[in-house]
Amino acid sequence: MPSYLLLIAEPRGQRQARNEAEGRAAYDEMLAYADALKARGVLRAVASLQSDDQGVRVQRRQGEKRLLDGPFSEAKEMIGGFFLIDVAGREQALELAAECPAAQWATVEVRETGPCWL
Repeated sequence: MPSYLLLIAEPRGQRQARNEAEGRAAYDEMLAYADALKARGVLRAVASLQSDDQGVRVQRRQGEKRLLDGPFSEAKEMIGGFFLIDVAGREQALELAAECPAAQWATVEVRETGPCWL
């Protein structure tokens, strides 16, 4: 059974625009969605990520390590979280992505896992 990653790409600053009650309501919707995926037996992993202003990008070029602290001004969106699911195929992954509450306020990118040389 193939695995798919549902990446939640949020507009930058969206979280800060919500008040606490709105933020908690959105988070509760996402927790309920995760529980529904778990009940269907397709959820392998799920995590919410802190804002990208807490992130660091790491590169290694010509033997030298480079670190870039967030926020990443060139990015219009940030990855806010993910769901890793095992489903029968792409169509089912797309259906589940459309059911994700975040699809109402963010973009849910669907990516199949697999070797990077393909």
